[in-house]
Amino acid sequence: MDFFEVVNPHVSELTKNEHLLFDYVVKNLNEIKNKSIREVADDCFVSTTTFLRFVRKIGFSGYSEFTTVIKYTILNQKKEEKVSPFVVSQKDYREEYLKNINESVRVIDKNSLITVGAYLKKKPIIYLFAKGMNKQLMQYAKYLFVAAGFLVVFPEDQSMRAVVQKQIKSDDLVFILTYQGKDEEWIRLMQRLKNTAHPLLVSITGADNNVVQNMSDINFYMFTDELFLNKMEITSHVSMLAILELILYQYLDNAEEGEYHLVFK
Repeated sequence: MDFFEVVNPHVSELTKNEHLLFDYVVKNLNEIKNKSIREVADDCFVSTTTFLRFVRKIGFSGYSEFTTVIKYTILNQKKEEKVSPFVVSQKDYREEYLKNINESVRVIDKNSLITVGAYLKKKPIIYLFAKGMNKQLMQYAKYLFVAAGFLVVFPEDQSMRAVVQKQIKSDDLVFILTYQGKDEEWIRLMQRLKNTAHPLLVSITGADNNVVQNMSDINFYMFTDELFLNKMEITSHVSMLAILELILYQYLDNAEEGEYHLVFK
């Protein structure tokens, strides 16, 4: 049992104060796993009754199950990445590859696309957040949106992200790319933004239910096959790129006549 899988369905139901408790828990999983409920409650400046009520609200029967699942989650995260069971022919893989892209585009919610496109008409500052191989996708996304006349901020390392997030305002637009959707840094980032400026939070994640997906104002999800080569992930994220392009095309489709010189060849 994974901690984030348990809490996912309940995150959207939390009050502002409970979100603060959740934020503390996510940031301090390693410390909490060995503490008593009284110690954790003291650290959060709440009563043990309040903290126990919170633990039950996020899906646990009690504090014992809460810490047990945290220990299991941390232990599981430290295990060596599993080898991908990718043993299909190139022909079969090409077919699955195209199916994943087609399905990712097919299931896009049109209303969500229209909402983001309309928000872009306000010319917000666009903030991009991504790690690992998604950073290359975000570089391309930055190129696209800058070409369309937007001011785009893409902090690529953690120290810059810590500085930049303090500059985000309520009328800005934030894009987060994360396939797994349970990265602790992104959860903390979204928690902070929801409790302060609360810009429009748009995420692109995997199709599985996840924390980032549930914390987003708008989520687009993609389908893909997870692949690893020599213990390095080479999972295709091309569907994320397709979604980003469609968001921009939606905006351009509703732009004022003469605003852009757009040529189709």
